[in-house]
Amino acid sequence: MKHLIILCIAAAAALSCSDEKVSLVWGGSNDRYSMEYTGSIVEKTPFEYPAWKGEKVSAQAFLTSETDLSGVKAGISDLKNGSHRIPSEMAEADFVEYVMADVLDTTQYGQCGFRQPGQYDSLMLADIIDIADEKDVPKNTVQPIWVSVRIPADAVPGKYSGKLTVSGDNFRKTVLPFEITVDDHTLPAPADWKFHLDLWQNPYSVARYHGVELWSEEHFDLMRPVMKILADAGQKSVTATILDKPWNGQTYDPFGSMVTKTRNTDGTWSYDYTIFDKWVEFMEEVGIDRQINCYSLIPWSLKFDYINAATGKTEYISAKPGTVAYKAYWSQFISDFANHLRDKGWFDKTMIAMDERPLDAMKAALDVIHSAVPDFKVSLAGSFHAEIEKDLYDLCIAFKESYPEDVLERRHREGMVTTLYTCCAEAYPNMFIASPPEEAVWLMWRAFATDCDGYLRWAYNSWTESPLEDARFRQWPAGDCFLVYPEGRSSIRMEKIIEGIQDCEKSRILYEEWAASGNDDMIERLEKALAKFNFDEITAHGATPAIEEAKSVIAGFPEVGRE
Repeated sequence: MKHLIILCIAAAAALSCSDEKVSLVWGGSNDRYSMEYTGSIVEKTPFEYPAWKGEKVSAQAFLTSETDLSGVKAGISDLKNGSHRIPSEMAEADFVEYVMADVLDTTQYGQCGFRQPGQYDSLMLADIIDIADEKDVPKNTVQPIWVSVRIPADAVPGKYSGKLTVSGDNFRKTVLPFEITVDDHTLPAPADWKFHLDLWQNPYSVARYHGVELWSEEHFDLMRPVMKILADAGQKSVTATILDKPWNGQTYDPFGSMVTKTRNTDGTWSYDYTIFDKWVEFMEEVGIDRQINCYSLIPWSLKFDYINAATGKTEYISAKPGTVAYKAYWSQFISDFANHLRDKGWFDKTMIAMDERPLDAMKAALDVIHSAVPDFKVSLAGSFHAEIEKDLYDLCIAFKESYPEDVLERRHREGMVTTLYTCCAEAYPNMFIASPPEEAVWLMWRAFATDCDGYLRWAYNSWTESPLEDARFRQWPAGDCFLVYPEGRSSIRMEKIIEGIQDCEKSRILYEEWAASGNDDMIERLEKALAKFNFDEITAHGATPAIEEAKSVIAGFPEVGRE
């Protein structure tokens, strides 16, 4: 399958508006055009599928002009359904900004490895959903506008009409009408979604980018809008680090330790959890409070930090899992950490977490954990190992791997977390900036279709040096390190993740309804659609056909070929 995005060659004429030199057109939420594209934008119907009460739905419009536009603003009217209203405060119209990205390596499937300057073509791609109230739009450029509407949980079902209005200092107001059909079903609040989303957060990136003191009040204030996007996506896990550089500093901003370990002059150890507690409590306040994943007992460098009380300096112990030094470093900490977690009321939801570690190392780590605290939960994102699977409360494997059916059934019965992930190893489906946006939706469906609990990705906001200008990174395709931008800017990719999770939640609810009512026809249609979320199908046809078929089922649209 060809995985290059970018230029859409359109045949349809742009929608007429009040100023002949200005064009405002509804496109598709998966559409991308180059910034300098001067052809006709393909007109599409926005909000094609019915929305549920409580759902967030999105569409995309494109603004172009033959002259420079200044002071451009975009807004949404109240949505009207007879005497019923969805207030404009429930809707947003945001400019989509372009960022420098690189294309994928089409000569191979895996995309891992260092990317030398000039090795891959680079180009500007629309991804950033900005927070600016107004902007100037240069002539002969494409300005996307991302429109989102949050349907109130108490909305009256029916068809609602609204308008997107674009105005500015030097052109006449331009209006695009739209309609949203609100279904009688209700989507739970994101905190109550069953889908287990686990996108790893990097608080260190936020402090560095804004130049503020780490863990200061200002730092937490700057993190709040970034993490609120994640909470509104139904995120379940807090990413915490219990040692320095668990991933050997591979991101632009290395992760530090949120726990201070001090080796006293008499050989005993002391532990300070102040930062860990502040971080977890902050995330709980934001709304992310289901699970805490603590990385890691097996860092990539196998170096373990501590403060030498005699010198006051940070030093490191090098030790392999299974050695005496390794056990000595971790055993007392695990016991002390467990006691602290119990005091805070967090023990039952906390995991000692590892990332892509080999079987022998995992066995050694599990031995240390269970010897110290037998009921401490453990998490692994990596390969499936039957030998230790039962010891892993939270297990995540790469999406091209599969869980044995009996293992999945047992893990569900026992309330364990079982998910899948993608990273730089997959050219597609993925969430690089150069990935087709619909692939993010596809991956959420894939998790549901394979009976997994959800999806994991290793980086939510590990930003590059200047993420609003240049998303390229030394080691992976642009966007692999982050899904959102500073100061609460979302992205098309992040919004597509939310869309896919909402689809999965709706499917789960409907499946339960159909099973309870004996509606075997609809169950059969859904299972038929879910079967198409596989690697062969996306390779042959791309992500769109499977998504559209599945969305049609949950929308209640007639099956193709039937009246």
